[in-house]
Amino acid sequence: MPSARAFVAPSASEPLSASTIERRATGPNDVEIEILFCGVCHSDLHTARDEWEVWPTVYPCVPGHEIVGRVRKAGGNVRSFKEGDLAAVGCMVDSCGTCPSCSESLEQYCETGSTVFTYNSPDPHETTPVTYGGYSESIVVDERFVLRVPENLDPAAAAPLLCAGITLYSPLRHWQAGPGKKVGIVGLGGLGHMGVKLSHALGAETVLFTRSATKAEEGKRLGADAVVVSKNDDEMQAQAGSFDLIVSTVAVSHNLDPYISLLKRDGTLVLVGAPEHPHPSPTVFNLILGRRSLAGSAIGGIAETQEMLDFCAERGIASDIELIPVQKINDAYSRLLQGDVKYRFVIDMKSLQ
Repeated sequence: MPSARAFVAPSASEPLSASTIERRATGPNDVEIEILFCGVCHSDLHTARDEWEVWPTVYPCVPGHEIVGRVRKAGGNVRSFKEGDLAAVGCMVDSCGTCPSCSESLEQYCETGSTVFTYNSPDPHETTPVTYGGYSESIVVDERFVLRVPENLDPAAAAPLLCAGITLYSPLRHWQAGPGKKVGIVGLGGLGHMGVKLSHALGAETVLFTRSATKAEEGKRLGADAVVVSKNDDEMQAQAGSFDLIVSTVAVSHNLDPYISLLKRDGTLVLVGAPEHPHPSPTVFNLILGRRSLAGSAIGGIAETQEMLDFCAERGIASDIELIPVQKINDAYSRLLQGDVKYRFVIDMKSLQ
């Protein structure tokens, strides 16, 4: 089997380090991609350190699901990609393809439990015990799960769109953010900054919620019409009952009631941040008396992810990034925990060589 250089987490307590992994041979329906850039998601850190009880990590682990590269080889049955094309891989590399969700291009909600995630999922090809992600020089993926990257997008800044971008685009589209709607984005990190950009581009009145007053100018630069400091009770109360949609990107356990109180009747609070520990249960009457909804959303299907990439290309939207060599990934994880990045680390994979 072909081998590839990679950066690998050998265990939950050891730093990531250089290694060699196996990749399957390129089959007739596969696309082999030389990875140019790979974004660093908080999920990478959680998985490398085995912090999600519901999804135990199998080691060695190769994180990375925000992948942009050039097609190196296309199988004989592949029609959508050819050698040299700019291509991308996001959070999924396979699913059953036949259940109701998959049939509606919502592969992330595969009802047979057959969604294969880009890393740390059982490998259906049995090349390796689990799938290996994008902290690597190459990857082989079924054509159905490969995305086209518009050539006018900066490939490095486009990489985080494959997770951070679609994670915010999907709920904004599903709950119909746009002109005449008031949308709140909670948190200004890798996810939140994309939420502000996308909500603004969709035409919604966009409000950023942050714990830091110093982020007001930055939030407005990204497209927020207003910035609310969530620790300020007066600022929060002034927004009561006014939001159609609030999307929370916060990945730590916190009280949801203050945000539910800001919703209009029939408004929705959507959670996209995945905390290590559960949120406290919200007050039921806060939901009942306004017919308000509390919902969750997970990435997006392949068709919607392609729609998002095309939308971003048309509007000139990409992630704000800090480009790093792969040898700095352990430092990046430490900085990520401290919130010391604006707003997404992206690995320049040529540094692997």
